[in-house]
Amino acid sequence: MSNIIFGLDPKLVASSILVIVYIILFSERLNRAVIALIGACIMIFMGVLTQAQAIKGIDFNTLTLLIGMMIIVGISEKSGVFKFLAIWAVQKAKVNPRGLLAVLALITAVFSAFLDNVTTVLLIVPVTFQITRKLNITPYPYLLLEIFSSNIGGTATLIGDPPNILIGSAIDLSFMDFMAELTPIVLITILVLIICFDLIYGKKLITTKRKRVEVMSIKATSSITDWTLLKQSMTVLFFVILGFIFAERMHISNGTIAICGAATLMLIQTLGKSHAERDHIIEHAFTLVDWTTIFFFAGLFVLVYGLERSGVLTILGHHFSAMTDGSIEKATMLIVWVSAFVSSAIDNIPFVATMIPLVKTMEVDMGGREAMMPVWWALSLGSCFGGNGSLIAASANVIVAGMAQKEGHPIHFMKFLLWSIPVMLGSIGIAALYLHIRHFM
Repeated sequence: MSNIIFGLDPKLVASSILVIVYIILFSERLNRAVIALIGACIMIFMGVLTQAQAIKGIDFNTLTLLIGMMIIVGISEKSGVFKFLAIWAVQKAKVNPRGLLAVLALITAVFSAFLDNVTTVLLIVPVTFQITRKLNITPYPYLLLEIFSSNIGGTATLIGDPPNILIGSAIDLSFMDFMAELTPIVLITILVLIICFDLIYGKKLITTKRKRVEVMSIKATSSITDWTLLKQSMTVLFFVILGFIFAERMHISNGTIAICGAATLMLIQTLGKSHAERDHIIEHAFTLVDWTTIFFFAGLFVLVYGLERSGVLTILGHHFSAMTDGSIEKATMLIVWVSAFVSSAIDNIPFVATMIPLVKTMEVDMGGREAMMPVWWALSLGSCFGGNGSLIAASANVIVAGMAQKEGHPIHFMKFLLWSIPVMLGSIGIAALYLHIRHFM
């Protein structure tokens, strides 16, 4: 910090840079990756961080995990397997409109636990429109439930939602840690949600036997466009998930496993191909990565590390500890509710990225890592469930609204709030009760 420009207070400089970057991010006037990277560069130019420190602040485990899974899921999707599974499950429910609510919600939740939420809704929503059109019923309740299920389902695993990836990488939590802690509350919340939707919409969803037969006649296997790719991608995905489960025992990071899986799948795809074909396949595979998100994360890591190195987060951590009187239970309840409300209004990724080092600084005053685990789980649940708080709270919400608009079934912001606020409050209430019973009784 001795090289800080003009001898300014590094805490003031780091805080000012971060606040300005966040204001621009929330205005959505400029590309978020560009703004995060420029903010990171200013941290270095102003002397808050050296270049070496900035690079040290980047969590490469998170980035490699994201890149690897984006490639694997992107390649797998091209086989048609996810669309096949959706249609197959709907037909197993005998195309009962009320049963479809439960089936599509559960499929969305399960897919979101292993794919990213945006990919999930891009796969499920077109199938929903196809089926509801044939049944001549409104798609509105199905779309709402799919939005809510995608955000709740993504909470269940390490790879389901970016906040979990950030938290897991920051404090070395395994795939099974997330499954054991969060899957039960996700299942409970999804089931409560399905029951509520059925009570409200169930009796209104009526179709004819002839229309149900039309949907049953859809050949699910026609969705599979490449059987060879299906076998290859599912085999690799199986071993990657297996690797996540045993990663802790093998002392290998999740990022390494994901990148290894992606490289293996690309290798299998290119075996026996000509040089030109190989290059084309690999170049296409790399286009499946959302590089805007990757560089946004990289810039964000540097910004938050500047705040950490300057001592701002240590001060905030001590204030937070004092505010909760050193009580883990008070801290847990405060974090789960604050995270939910903040994540309803803004992108949960920068919020969680900022909160992680802040919570770490609190550990010293509040009994260490093990004692603070309920707070970490509260951060995950609050930030992920908070994605249901408004139409702009999660990317998946915006994507579904856009697709619905094109199909002539617009989801209006205010009308969505009539559903989203009760759902968010109810799910966070269930989460808070779960955390209380599991950790403080």
